[in-house]
Amino acid sequence: MNWFEVIILGLVQGLTEFLPISSSAHLRVVGELLPGAADPGAAFTAITQLGTETAVLVFFWRDIARITVAWFGQFTGRTTRKHPDVKMGWFIILGSIPIVVLGLLLETYIDSTFRSLWLVATMLIVFGMLLAIADANAKQVRTLRELNIKHGLLYGFAQALALIPGVSRSGGTITAGLLMGYTRAAAARYSFLLAIPAVFGSGFYKLAKSFGEPAGPYGLAETFVATAVGFVVAYLIIGWFLKYVSTRSYRPFVWYRIGLGVTIFILLGTGVINA
Repeated sequence: MNWFEVIILGLVQGLTEFLPISSSAHLRVVGELLPGAADPGAAFTAITQLGTETAVLVFFWRDIARITVAWFGQFTGRTTRKHPDVKMGWFIILGSIPIVVLGLLLETYIDSTFRSLWLVATMLIVFGMLLAIADANAKQVRTLRELNIKHGLLYGFAQALALIPGVSRSGGTITAGLLMGYTRAAAARYSFLLAIPAVFGSGFYKLAKSFGEPAGPYGLAETFVATAVGFVVAYLIIGWFLKYVSTRSYRPFVWYRIGLGVTIFILLGTGVINA
């Protein structure tokens, strides 16, 4: 069993999942650089994200519990549909629809074509530039209380772009939020909440399909170890990231994305890694 490799991949997943730098891109690249030199696979990526998303449940459990209670309360008369937490619950559901539909329709491409490192490197650079533009021109005047149906759908389609490694789930939704005028903190917070249904849905879907067959080059036991490591690291990252974006720009992440994309192109061009 490749315990060293999966522990490294778990660390990478936990460190990068909530930063706007694409965890799936990092898993794809690091997998090629490890001794086994293999793509961890879309199933491995989706399952390990269960660990990092569980960290979101633990970190935001008060918010999630409040939203859940309020949302169900609308059907018993305890809350009204205009209640902010009820509306947030509906917006999370609405914003999850695009990635569910596109994820099922494009599953074959997600597991194969979209994982080409040429495409990954391109997406890192292109969406890094878009994040730079959004961050530099963001008005940052809207809070999550001003979220509406139109913005909820736009957030959802931005999240769906993360089906392509290199885009970044948090990077896509945060970029969309900034372009729509939301504060950095609001965009990041909603990005975390919006990811919950999509990540758990795709993770358990891939987990169910993986029973009886390996999740890429790694078995289920190894995948679970990576998932556990990812949970611990991600929990530590969430608090730091929310504090960071409250006072600082995304510029360091932009330069990192561009630098990583260029590095991947060089590694591909020199034959160090395979596309």
